Amino acid sequence: MALRLRPTDTSFYELFSVSAQHLVTGAGILAEMVSEGADHPEVAKRMREAEHICDENTHAIVRRVNSSFVTPFDREDIYSLASCLDDVMDDMDEVVDLILLYEVVSFPAEVFSQVEIIQRCTEITAEAMPKLRSMKDLDEYWIEINRLENSGDKSYRRTLAKLFSGDFKAIEVLKLKDIVTSLERAIDALEKVANIVEQIAVKES
Repeated sequence: MALRLRPTDTSFYELFSVSAQHLVTGAGILAEMVSEGADHPEVAKRMREAEHICDENTHAIVRRVNSSFVTPFDREDIYSLASCLDDVMDDMDEVVDLILLYEVVSFPAEVFSQVEIIQRCTEITAEAMPKLRSMKDLDEYWIEINRLENSGDKSYRRTLAKLFSGDFKAIEVLKLKDIVTSLERAIDALEKVANIVEQIAVKES
């Protein structure tokens, strides 16, 4: 059996856990943005700050990979996971920015369902990241993310059907379609994170 070097540096696991916690924060801010009476400029400002902090953590992961001789798992997988976690935050930031720029204050009920799915996905992603250290008990994570993503797909289709039902003005349809599409992209990105974790776990088993 070939000898496999194992790093003593545990900072990768900690950095991934921090990234996932930033997503929980971002999802909370996103939920505030769609809530009734939200101060959109103030909420958007906090989201930009949260996105910047998340970016800094992503850069820290990349710097750590570039300066490490031995990594806990494949370098390309580390880059992919860090990038996908960052993509989730970027997608949530885009939603908040669109709401601000389009001055949208009222949303179909299905939008709240999408936001709730994002919140739940970020929570269980944050719970899963520390388990990368042992690579154990992760299967329930990606199974649940897949289930939630399927639910998000259904919510997205229902939202589009509602938008094109004739109950909305043309300009409202255009604005809301952009927003719900960005929400769907965030959910898809969260599933991609789970898929990468699954691939890593299979390789390491």
